[in-house]
Amino acid sequence: MYIAVPAEILGIILPLLLGVAFLVLAERKVMAFVQRRKGPDVVGLFGLLQPLADGSKLILKEPISPSSANFSLFRMAPVATFMLSLVARAVVPFDYGMVLSDPNIGLLYLFAISSLGVYGIIIAGRSSNSKYAFLGALRSAAQMVSYEVSIGLILITVLICVGPRNSSEIVMAQKQIWSGIPLFPVLVMFLISCLAETNRAPFDLPEAEAESVAGYNVEYSSMGSALFFLGEYANMILMSGPCTSLSPGGWPPILDLPIFKKIPGSIWFSIKVILFLFLYIWVRAAFPRYRYDQLMGLGRKVFLPLSLARVVPVSGVLVTFQWLP
Repeated sequence: MYIAVPAEILGIILPLLLGVAFLVLAERKVMAFVQRRKGPDVVGLFGLLQPLADGSKLILKEPISPSSANFSLFRMAPVATFMLSLVARAVVPFDYGMVLSDPNIGLLYLFAISSLGVYGIIIAGRSSNSKYAFLGALRSAAQMVSYEVSIGLILITVLICVGPRNSSEIVMAQKQIWSGIPLFPVLVMFLISCLAETNRAPFDLPEAEAESVAGYNVEYSSMGSALFFLGEYANMILMSGPCTSLSPGGWPPILDLPIFKKIPGSIWFSIKVILFLFLYIWVRAAFPRYRYDQLMGLGRKVFLPLSLARVVPVSGVLVTFQWLP
């Protein structure tokens, strides 16, 4: 167990905030490339200062609250949503020993914190005192809760293979072979469930801009809207962390070569996280949005039975051949 000091906390939070800012720019650039456009290229060299311009605009805008809203809850909801995405970073290991806290219940803590994000969304929709925001919040909460079940069953499948260990030990258990290779179908389901859990395209039904309103955050402006926006992208980075730890081996290099071993593990971890983030952006650019009934049907009729059925053969094979860790 590691004791966190302010310097270590800032060492995780500041890169995360910078990563969120430039992830927005990267998404706009990649989507522009897919659609054969230039994307942001006016503010700074190649548009690199665009996140600073967008942040300044949101900070300087006047915050407007609905007259009938519950003011305290209305202001608390975006702060809670964004803070939860920061707190969950405490158990994500970037390198061996480079983690704020590494308990044996690290994965449970991570997904418990991500589940609490539902409360921020529900509070935002209810405190706005708007039926459109409330309906958007209910839709988002139902979506997130549905896919959390399949994520939990997928994690059970992985933990059966590597044992009940902390996050660092799970990574070290993949030195011989990445768990994403024998469990590739599970990895695919985990990635798709993470898309739905973070309300990303093609599962961004709660904030579908093609509809009449923008979901649970329709009444928010200025920094309230910005915090929800930042929380969504921070959750993308957050969910890419366990994806990296559970499937492509975490921080060890891709190939066991001397030249690759000279590169720090945190760099390898960051490269793998960036690849998962690129996958998030590519999916948004390439796939059309699901209907809501299709989204819920995929979670309840496909992913839930498949993830549950996957636990039985995996555990059966490990017990039969005495491969249990």
